Amino acid sequence: MLDRFKLDNKVALVTGAGRGLGQGMAIALAEAGADVAGLGSGSLDETADRVKTLGRRFLPLKVNLLEANADDLNKVVGRVVADLGRLDILVNNAGIIRRAPVLEFSEQDWDDVIQVNLKAVFLLSQAAGRVMVEYGQGKIINIASMLSFQGGIRVASYTASKGGVAGITRLMANELAPKGININAIAPGYMATDITETLRADPERGPAILDRIPAGRWGNPDDLKGAVIFLASPASDYVNGAIVPVDGGWLTR
Repeated sequence: MLDRFKLDNKVALVTGAGRGLGQGMAIALAEAGADVAGLGSGSLDETADRVKTLGRRFLPLKVNLLEANADDLNKVVGRVVADLGRLDILVNNAGIIRRAPVLEFSEQDWDDVIQVNLKAVFLLSQAAGRVMVEYGQGKIINIASMLSFQGGIRVASYTASKGGVAGITRLMANELAPKGININAIAPGYMATDITETLRADPERGPAILDRIPAGRWGNPDDLKGAVIFLASPASDYVNGAIVPVDGGWLTR
């Protein structure tokens, strides 16, 4: 049974792989046997070292998704296939957030977040999907959010983007499941990462969030390892269009 969770001879592309949740998932996939291409706008050295220590190959891809268009992302997929031989798994993890009251939210902050969190996710999934269709199999794992289910406060473009991620996950699952491609999403709860540093430091909202989490703690990158390996592996071959919360019970409250 455990063989169904192995990723030997598979190649995964993880965006936002340089730190935080993306780094944790890239390492998890390598631990399960996959070679990894890591995409990021900053340093990927630490992730590369940790993946290579596991005996897996690592391909660093320096790309700024704020500026990437469809042609750029098609080239990313082509580079992965050329250098690592194939592409079996895509994890669309990269994301940014901008905070402001809704009536003061700027057009630039709207556009930037939608570009990285939604448009790039769709375009990269398109590019990867075209390759996976040729194989007759593949796994695309999007990173959704608690705000795929809830409204949030002061993060208009982030909420819109994560609602959109949930929507395109389901849409692409409907269209590509018949072609052997599984498309699902993980919805992390409140995680102790750089993106939530401001929130955790807020003297009112930080404690209020923690009090609501039944598990009694903020999550960390290791908490996503099991979910990403499951959704990347043959164990999830009959799972399509699911949004899997990994949230310490947040949504049950």
